[in-house]
Amino acid sequence: PGLHVFAIAFALEVSVGKTNTVMALNNSNVLLPCTFTTCIGFQDLVFTWYFNSTEMIYHGKIKSKASEPYLVGRNPRVEFVGSTTGKDNNISIVLKNVEFSDAGKYTCHVRNPKEKNAQHNATIFLTVVQKMVEADNTVTLIIVGVVGGLIGLLILFMLIKRVVLFIIKKTQDGKKECLVSSSGNDNTENGLAGSKAEEKAPPKA
Repeated sequence: PGLHVFAIAFALEVSVGKTNTVMALNNSNVLLPCTFTTCIGFQDLVFTWYFNSTEMIYHGKIKSKASEPYLVGRNPRVEFVGSTTGKDNNISIVLKNVEFSDAGKYTCHVRNPKEKNAQHNATIFLTVVQKMVEADNTVTLIIVGVVGGLIGLLILFMLIKRVVLFIIKKTQDGKKECLVSSSGNDNTENGLAGSKAEEKAPPKA
């Protein structure tokens, strides 16, 4: 029984995606993503978005999987853009006309009465900037080019070295063959000393 209660307590999960940070331009709209999963379904589920843990900016309820969330309360600049009748239980919101004062921590909190009021939350951090700065990749490209060039030269050098060593080896093998061939010649016709042309002296009578 204890293990069963443990499993139910952790059946509810809330996620804000792969990254927990988002950047937005001043005076633009920004999406704050959030989804939840539950193994045993939900009934009269409650979800709330908080700014910096204390300020409630959106509060909604969902009766069941067959119905979409309905609004309980919200900040005028916040709009619900999710859906819970499809595959994903999406409870994302859009914050409109972002200001610098909106930068901070946003928490998506979910409570499911069907799971003995199990609760879970996830946090996303918003940064507001005056303008988006494009990353200058020139230095990176130069470094990559130089490193690639050095690697290419190294490979070329190794190939040339192998070819040269191969040629030298073949040349040396050729010389050895010549020496062996020369030392094995029959020099009878040349009458050289120490050769087969050297005739034994006739036996003395």
